[in-house]
Amino acid sequence: MTRPLIGLTSYHDTVSRGVWVDQDSAYLGYSYVAKVAAAGGIPLLIPPVDGADEDWARGVLEALDGLVLSGGEDVAAARYGQDPHPAAQEPHAQRDDCELLLARVSRDVNLPVLGICRGIQVMAVEAGGTLIQHLPDEYPTIDHPSAGGVFGSHPVQIEPGSILYELLGARVEVPTYHHQAVQTAPGYQVVARSDDGVVEAMVDPAARWRVGVQWHPEEAADLRIFEAFVAAATGSRATA
Repeated sequence: MTRPLIGLTSYHDTVSRGVWVDQDSAYLGYSYVAKVAAAGGIPLLIPPVDGADEDWARGVLEALDGLVLSGGEDVAAARYGQDPHPAAQEPHAQRDDCELLLARVSRDVNLPVLGICRGIQVMAVEAGGTLIQHLPDEYPTIDHPSAGGVFGSHPVQIEPGSILYELLGARVEVPTYHHQAVQTAPGYQVVARSDDGVVEAMVDPAARWRVGVQWHPEEAADLRIFEAFVAAATGSRATA
Protein backbone atom coordinates (compact mmCIF):
# COMPACT_ATOMS: atom_id res chain seq x y z
CA MET A 1 0.00 0.00 0.00
CA THR A 2 1.20 3.53 -0.79
CA ARG A 3 2.82 5.27 2.15
CA PRO A 4 0.50 8.01 3.48
CA LEU A 5 1.25 11.68 2.92
CA ILE A 6 1.43 13.47 6.28
CA GLY A 7 1.30 17.25 6.44
CA LEU A 8 3.20 18.97 9.24
CA THR A 9 2.46 22.58 10.11
CA SER A 10 5.53 24.77 10.37
CA TYR A 11 6.97 28.09 11.46
CA HIS A 12 7.36 31.28 9.44
CA ASP A 13 10.19 33.40 10.80
CA THR A 14 13.67 34.69 10.05
CA VAL A 15 16.48 32.13 10.15
CA SER A 16 20.24 32.62 9.82
CA ARG A 17 22.31 30.00 7.96
CA GLY A 18 25.95 30.76 7.30
CA VAL A 19 26.16 33.87 5.11
CA TRP A 20 22.35 34.06 4.89
CA VAL A 21 21.35 36.24 7.86
CA ASP A 22 17.74 36.70 8.94
CA GLN A 23 16.39 35.01 5.83
CA ASP A 24 12.58 34.84 5.67
CA SER A 25 11.93 31.11 6.09
CA ALA A 26 9.41 28.34 6.61
CA TYR A 27 10.85 25.62 8.83
CA LEU A 28 10.24 22.93 11.44
CA GLY A 29 12.47 20.96 13.79
CA TYR A 30 13.61 17.84 11.97
CA SER A 31 12.57 15.47 14.76
CA TYR A 32 8.95 15.77 13.56
CA VAL A 33 9.95 14.84 10.02
CA ALA A 34 12.15 11.97 11.21
CA LYS A 35 9.44 10.41 13.38
CA VAL A 36 6.79 10.54 10.65
CA ALA A 37 9.21 8.96 8.18
CA ALA A 38 10.33 6.30 10.68
CA ALA A 39 6.68 5.40 11.30
CA GLY A 40 6.11 4.82 7.58
CA GLY A 41 4.67 8.16 6.45
CA ILE A 42 5.87 10.66 3.86
CA PRO A 43 6.30 14.01 5.64
CA LEU A 44 5.35 17.25 3.87
CA LEU A 45 5.73 20.69 5.47
CA ILE A 46 2.76 23.07 5.40
CA PRO A 47 3.99 26.67 5.67
CA PRO A 48 1.63 29.34 6.98
CA VAL A 49 0.51 31.75 4.27
CA ASP A 50 -1.21 35.11 4.07
CA GLY A 51 -4.88 35.23 3.15
CA ALA A 52 -5.66 31.64 4.14
CA ASP A 53 -9.35 30.74 3.90
CA GLU A 54 -11.47 27.61 3.90
CA ASP A 55 -10.74 26.89 0.23
CA TRP A 56 -7.01 27.00 1.01
CA ALA A 57 -7.44 24.64 3.95
CA ARG A 58 -9.55 22.19 1.96
CA GLY A 59 -7.06 22.26 -0.90
CA VAL A 60 -4.21 21.43 1.47
CA LEU A 61 -6.08 18.67 3.27
CA GLU A 62 -7.42 17.02 0.11
CA ALA A 63 -3.81 16.26 -0.82
CA LEU A 64 -3.06 14.59 2.52
CA ASP A 65 -3.77 11.38 4.40
CA GLY A 66 -3.06 12.86 7.84
CA LEU A 67 -2.16 16.10 9.58
CA VAL A 68 0.28 16.90 12.37
CA LEU A 69 -0.42 20.18 14.16
CA SER A 70 3.09 20.78 15.45
CA GLY A 71 4.53 22.65 18.41
CA GLY A 72 5.45 26.32 18.49
CA GLU A 73 4.55 29.69 19.93
CA ASP A 74 1.52 30.45 22.09
CA VAL A 75 -1.85 30.76 20.40
CA ALA A 76 -2.97 34.39 20.75
CA ALA A 77 -5.16 34.79 23.84
CA ALA A 78 -7.65 36.87 21.84
CA ARG A 79 -8.50 33.71 19.89
CA TYR A 80 -10.25 32.39 23.00
CA GLY A 81 -11.55 35.69 24.32
CA GLN A 82 -8.87 36.57 26.88
CA ASP A 83 -6.26 39.26 27.39
CA PRO A 84 -2.69 37.96 27.11
CA HIS A 85 -0.79 36.99 30.24
CA PRO A 86 2.45 38.96 30.83
CA ALA A 87 4.39 35.74 30.17
CA ALA A 88 2.65 35.06 26.85
CA GLN A 89 4.78 34.87 23.73
CA GLU A 90 4.37 37.27 20.82
CA PRO A 91 1.41 36.02 18.76
CA HIS A 92 1.85 34.94 15.14
CA ALA A 93 -1.45 35.81 13.49
CA GLN A 94 -0.60 34.17 10.18
CA ARG A 95 0.14 30.82 11.78
CA ASP A 96 -2.88 31.02 14.09
CA ASP A 97 -5.14 31.78 11.11
CA CYS A 98 -3.83 28.84 9.08
CA GLU A 99 -3.74 26.23 11.83
CA LEU A 100 -7.15 27.06 13.26
CA LEU A 101 -8.56 26.66 9.74
CA LEU A 102 -6.72 23.37 9.25
CA ALA A 103 -7.98 22.13 12.61
CA ARG A 104 -11.59 22.97 11.76
CA VAL A 105 -11.61 21.64 8.21
CA SER A 106 -9.71 18.46 9.14
CA ARG A 107 -12.46 17.78 11.67
CA ASP A 108 -15.13 18.41 9.02
CA VAL A 109 -13.55 15.91 6.61
CA ASN A 110 -12.60 13.45 9.38
CA LEU A 111 -8.90 13.39 8.47
CA PRO A 112 -6.60 11.74 11.05
CA VAL A 113 -4.89 14.40 13.15
CA LEU A 114 -2.10 14.36 15.72
CA GLY A 115 -1.73 17.60 17.71
CA ILE A 116 1.55 18.11 19.58
CA CYS A 117 2.06 20.75 22.32
CA ARG A 118 0.83 23.92 20.57
CA GLY A 119 -1.12 21.54 18.34
CA ILE A 120 -3.33 20.22 21.14
CA GLN A 121 -3.94 23.83 22.16
CA VAL A 122 -4.93 24.80 18.61
CA MET A 123 -7.39 21.88 18.61
CA ALA A 124 -8.91 23.05 21.90
CA VAL A 125 -9.21 26.69 20.82
CA GLU A 126 -10.73 25.73 17.46
CA ALA A 127 -13.38 23.76 19.35
CA GLY A 128 -14.32 26.82 21.40
CA GLY A 129 -12.16 25.96 24.40
CA THR A 130 -9.70 27.91 26.51
CA LEU A 131 -6.10 27.61 27.66
CA ILE A 132 -4.29 28.08 30.95
CA GLN A 133 -1.99 30.87 29.91
CA HIS A 134 0.83 30.34 32.42
CA LEU A 135 1.05 27.06 34.32
CA PRO A 136 3.28 28.30 37.18
CA ASP A 137 0.39 30.50 38.32
CA GLU A 138 -1.86 27.49 38.94
CA TYR A 139 0.40 24.41 38.99
CA PRO A 140 3.65 25.30 40.76
CA THR A 141 4.43 21.89 42.22
CA ILE A 142 5.59 19.86 39.18
CA ASP A 143 8.21 20.52 36.54
CA HIS A 144 6.77 21.70 33.21
CA PRO A 145 9.94 23.14 31.60
CA SER A 146 9.41 26.14 29.34
CA ALA A 147 12.74 27.98 29.18
CA GLY A 148 16.31 27.47 28.08
CA GLY A 149 15.58 25.24 25.10
CA VAL A 150 15.98 22.02 27.09
CA PHE A 151 13.23 19.40 27.21
CA GLY A 152 12.27 18.03 30.60
CA SER A 153 10.55 14.78 31.51
CA HIS A 154 7.69 13.76 33.76
CA PRO A 155 5.14 10.93 33.99
CA VAL A 156 1.57 11.09 32.76
CA GLN A 157 -1.35 8.97 33.91
CA ILE A 158 -3.51 7.61 31.06
CA GLU A 159 -7.20 6.74 31.32
CA PRO A 160 -8.11 3.05 30.85
CA GLY A 161 -10.08 2.32 27.71
CA SER A 162 -8.56 5.14 25.66
CA ILE A 163 -6.51 4.71 22.51
CA LEU A 164 -3.44 6.02 24.34
CA TYR A 165 -3.93 3.47 27.12
CA GLU A 166 -3.97 0.73 24.50
CA LEU A 167 -0.77 2.13 22.96
CA LEU A 168 1.23 3.21 26.02
CA GLY A 169 -0.33 1.64 29.10
CA ALA A 170 -1.44 3.30 32.34
CA ARG A 171 1.61 5.44 33.00
CA VAL A 172 4.46 6.68 30.82
CA GLU A 173 7.37 9.10 31.09
CA VAL A 174 7.20 11.80 28.43
CA PRO A 175 9.42 14.61 27.06
CA THR A 176 7.92 17.99 27.89
CA TYR A 177 8.39 21.70 27.19
CA HIS A 178 5.47 24.12 27.65
CA HIS A 179 4.13 26.88 29.86
CA GLN A 180 0.51 26.73 28.69
CA ALA A 181 -2.02 23.89 28.62
CA VAL A 182 -5.60 23.07 27.70
CA GLN A 183 -8.20 24.27 30.18
CA THR A 184 -11.40 23.38 28.31
CA ALA A 185 -12.00 21.64 24.97
CA PRO A 186 -15.65 21.08 24.05
CA GLY A 187 -16.25 17.78 22.29
CA TYR A 188 -12.97 16.24 23.39
CA GLN A 189 -12.35 13.63 26.07
CA VAL A 190 -9.37 14.17 28.37
CA VAL A 191 -7.46 10.88 28.49
CA ALA A 192 -4.18 11.75 30.26
CA ARG A 193 -2.96 14.12 32.96
CA SER A 194 0.30 14.82 34.73
CA ASP A 195 0.45 14.06 38.45
CA ASP A 196 -0.55 17.64 39.29
CA GLY A 197 -3.67 17.45 37.10
CA VAL A 198 -2.54 19.31 33.98
CA VAL A 199 -4.26 18.02 30.83
CA GLU A 200 -1.68 16.03 28.87
CA ALA A 201 -3.79 14.34 26.19
CA MET A 202 -7.27 14.39 24.69
CA VAL A 203 -9.16 12.59 21.94
CA ASP A 204 -12.23 13.30 19.86
CA PRO A 205 -14.43 10.22 20.43
CA ALA A 206 -16.48 11.01 17.32
CA ALA A 207 -13.49 11.13 14.95
CA ARG A 208 -11.70 8.41 13.02
CA TRP A 209 -8.39 9.29 14.76
CA ARG A 210 -7.99 12.71 16.35
CA VAL A 211 -5.53 12.88 19.24
CA GLY A 212 -3.79 15.78 20.95
CA VAL A 213 -0.86 15.43 23.35
CA GLN A 214 0.71 18.19 25.40
CA TRP A 215 4.09 16.46 25.47
CA HIS A 216 6.60 16.06 22.63
CA PRO A 217 6.56 12.47 21.28
CA GLU A 218 8.84 13.57 18.44
CA GLU A 219 11.60 13.93 21.05
CA ALA A 220 11.16 10.38 22.42
CA ALA A 221 12.63 7.14 21.13
CA ASP A 222 9.17 5.54 21.36
CA LEU A 223 7.45 5.45 17.96
CA ARG A 224 4.12 3.99 19.06
CA ILE A 225 2.05 7.19 18.82
CA PHE A 226 3.43 8.00 15.38
CA GLU A 227 3.01 4.43 14.18
CA ALA A 228 -0.63 4.37 15.27
CA PHE A 229 -1.26 7.76 13.67
CA VAL A 230 0.39 6.80 10.37
CA ALA A 231 -1.54 3.51 10.36
CA ALA A 232 -4.80 5.39 10.82
CA ALA A 233 -3.84 7.81 8.04
CA THR A 234 -2.98 5.09 5.52
CA GLY A 235 -5.57 5.19 2.76
CA SER A 236 -7.62 7.91 4.40
CA ARG A 237 -7.23 10.70 1.81
CA ALA A 238 -9.79 13.47 2.40
CA THR A 239 -12.29 13.86 -0.43
CA ALA A 240 -14.74 16.40 0.97
